[in-house]
Amino acid sequence: MSKLLCDVYVSTKKEETYLYVSRKDGLEKIPETLMDIFGKPKLALTMILTPEKKLGRADTAKVLHDIEQQGFYLQMPPPRETYLLDLFTKRDVE
Repeated sequence: MSKLLCDVYVSTKKEETYLYVSRKDGLEKIPETLMDIFGKPKLALTMILTPEKKLGRADTAKVLHDIEQQGFYLQMPPPRETYLLDLFTKRDVE
């Protein structure tokens, strides 16, 4: 796949979670169980995706491959750094 008109949807249930799909197929190839977890999809953007295009948090070749093979690419949030999680723990202050 060399060029794809791609819709990117943001999850209403999971922060920083996105679904990439071809504009032609839309959401019809997304499994129902994934849609239940993802929530009501909200269109974030539409773009022309090519192998040369750089994406911030995803490998373009993988996105194109997954859309071609399974009908979608799911982008999950990046793992949180463990030292940042420590900022939100409650501490006893003496």
